[in-house]
Amino acid sequence: MSATTRHAEPTTFLRAATRPRMLALLAVLLLAAVVCARLGMWQLDRAEIRGGADEAQAQAEREARAPQDIGDVFAPQTSFTGELVGQQVVARGSYEPDGQLLVVERAIGEEVGYLVLTPLRVTDTLPSTPGDDAGEAAPVLPVVRGWVADPDDAAALAVPTGEVTVTGYLQASEGPGLGGQPAGRVDAISSAELLGSWAGPIWTGYVVLADAEPADAAHSAGLELVPTPTRSGSGMNIQNLAYAAQWWIFGGFALFVWIRLVRDEAAGDGPAPVEPVDPAEPVGEPGAVTQQTGASAAP
Repeated sequence: MSATTRHAEPTTFLRAATRPRMLALLAVLLLAAVVCARLGMWQLDRAEIRGGADEAQAQAEREARAPQDIGDVFAPQTSFTGELVGQQVVARGSYEPDGQLLVVERAIGEEVGYLVLTPLRVTDTLPSTPGDDAGEAAPVLPVVRGWVADPDDAAALAVPTGEVTVTGYLQASEGPGLGGQPAGRVDAISSAELLGSWAGPIWTGYVVLADAEPADAAHSAGLELVPTPTRSGSGMNIQNLAYAAQWWIFGGFALFVWIRLVRDEAAGDGPAPVEPVDPAEPVGEPGAVTQQTGASAAP
């Protein structure tokens, strides 16, 4: 008689997991998971490198474009879209010194200081802009004229008077700040909050100053220009991020397979070998064999 098989007896998950063959399988699958994790990290590094290069190229292209009149780009009190970040614009109007604010806790490099935020009352917007024919105040544009390390330095810097032409880069308005700042200071460049301080329609973004005509004397007196804004979260390449996620999923699946196999092993679903039966050995109890033989021999 040939060898037969039977199902293994059910046991606990821990006992099934510590069987030699399951431990050997665990070692193999853990090695595969580690390889997948390393490949995922490699793809993550590639995503950062390629994303940074792509963003640098896009930023260079934005800076190379000729600046456009801000009224031609988007109107006050309309939605600011992500592709506008870093767009060069030109605006003409007059600064309002009484409305100037300092934005606290803003860093350039490793030094923390203050942004000098000045309202520019724009006078050359499109004819359809509110304020042109309804007796309302002209629209106001928040302009970050620069950065100072000491707030006393900002107080000593004169605000240009008369009509000015400013060229700069657009950046999206921030969310509302936490508040609690002294008079003349804010912790966020929020158009919604600035609207309460500055009369008239307001843009839902602000301009980071790059140049002015006539030149702003404050820059020669210590006001430092702010670096060109970049889009948040644009430093990662999406394709490489997807590859990284795939490798991590593969690594997790390897561990899932081992857990599933251990559960099947513990449930007794796996076959277990049975020793061969000796053909010369009676099957069943001797008494049953004798009675069956006797019954067969009866006439």
